[in-house]
Amino acid sequence: MTRPLKLAVQLVALGCVAGLLALLVWRLTHQQHAPKVGSAAPDFTLPRLAGSGTMSLRSLRGRPVVLNFWASWCDPCKTEAPALERAWARYRGRGVVFVGVDYHDVTDDARRFVAAHRLTFPMVQDGSGDVTGRYGITQVPETYILDRSGRIVSHLAGPITAASFADAFRRGLAKALGS
Repeated sequence: MTRPLKLAVQLVALGCVAGLLALLVWRLTHQQHAPKVGSAAPDFTLPRLAGSGTMSLRSLRGRPVVLNFWASWCDPCKTEAPALERAWARYRGRGVVFVGVDYHDVTDDARRFVAAHRLTFPMVQDGSGDVTGRYGITQVPETYILDRSGRIVSHLAGPITAASFADAFRRGLAKALGS
């Protein structure tokens, strides 16, 4: 290898290492942490996925809320979708509101996902990732359960289809309902 070629290879390698270090530093300094159980859920207003208008979390105060962060490209989200729809059908008569928060997705893909899985609970879209950032979402699915006052009573990272998550989901809803 000629001397100029060796120097070029070394400079490229050094540039890659510097870039990775810069990315790591940026990630560590800009990482937002998930709100803790017992704290107030961060408020938001997001566009509805199904059509016009927006939905704000504040407008749901007085009702228990299940916030499910998902994406059409997420395989575990596909697996958990039927369980969420069944839970929505079971609990909506008790005043529980489910809200799906679509995360970093193409709108048409998200709408196809909702239609394919026959999801009927309200859906909003966080195209910028601002809300998911405030909730500390690093991977989907993640679910927050809020009580009537907007406080977080449960946080589940991962699909709610596994038996342990299903039990935790039911316990969180029981807390949110005050039973």
